[in-house]
Amino acid sequence: MNNYSEISKELPGNLDEKSRNLLLKFIMLSKTLSKQQIEEIRMGLEENVDVSLYAKKDFSDRKMREIRLGLKNNVDVTHYLNPAFTWNQMREIRLGLENGVNVDIYANVRCAANKMKVLRKWLVEGVDVGKYADTQFSAYQLEIILVGLEKGINVDIYAKPEFSSEQMQEILLGELNNVDTGIYTNMGFSGKQMEQIRSGLESGIDASIYAKPEFSDRQMEQIRLGLESGIDVSIYASHKFSYKQMRIIREGIEKGIDTRIYANSDIPYEYMLMILEDIEAGINVSLYLNPKLSWENRKRIRNLIVTTKKFLRA
Repeated sequence: MNNYSEISKELPGNLDEKSRNLLLKFIMLSKTLSKQQIEEIRMGLEENVDVSLYAKKDFSDRKMREIRLGLKNNVDVTHYLNPAFTWNQMREIRLGLENGVNVDIYANVRCAANKMKVLRKWLVEGVDVGKYADTQFSAYQLEIILVGLEKGINVDIYAKPEFSSEQMQEILLGELNNVDTGIYTNMGFSGKQMEQIRSGLESGIDASIYAKPEFSDRQMEQIRLGLESGIDVSIYASHKFSYKQMRIIREGIEKGIDTRIYANSDIPYEYMLMILEDIEAGINVSLYLNPKLSWENRKRIRNLIVTTKKFLRA
């Protein structure tokens, strides 16, 4: 389309003369408009809205659509005429205006669209967003705060931007299940560590035994599982053991095996597993557990013992 007459031929025939001339004007002024953008301008003209507010190449067709819909529904679109807004953000501001809420609380380009959506819903439901509208909270954090408010929980315990959404969730779940969250409402614990502490408190064990930042969440899990099964975890409740070593010691204790023979953090977990399996198989592991030998040599001796035992059985 190189000239006015050629463009004119491409226009829909159902436009009145005034609308047709306005549309031609916008197209001629900005030949970089896409077909979708031109369509939004055409629809605006048909709806008799002020298309001059959005007939600009800075607005994508989706942004144009949100402005057009706002104009059509008689809301003050100046709240979101900033091209810096994404179309999703514009949509949430438009919907808020249509619902009659104070969109100034979230009409900020730094506020993500999904967060705007949560705040809009709060406002529509009459929730006092107050300090929770802080831009530091993510949408998911706000959802967790809302659940607490709805359940009558003192959300100030966890409604802090420095807590991750996972940490917030674990504190909320603890409060909902009436456990003492004070034991793990500590920034030194990750969300997964908090989960292990909460799970222990809910099962009625003494979670303080492992509620220590030096234990990883997986180490905490092995100590928790041991406490829940009623065994003495003191033999392996040390950060020196990896969670895999802890698991093998725990399983041995639960099977009634004297794990002191391999409960040593210097023994690699794969060798711990080998020793446990050999004890269960009735092999005298003391024959190869000579601390003066390397683990490779101990394994050679062990393999010889296993081979000999199989030979004798045959």
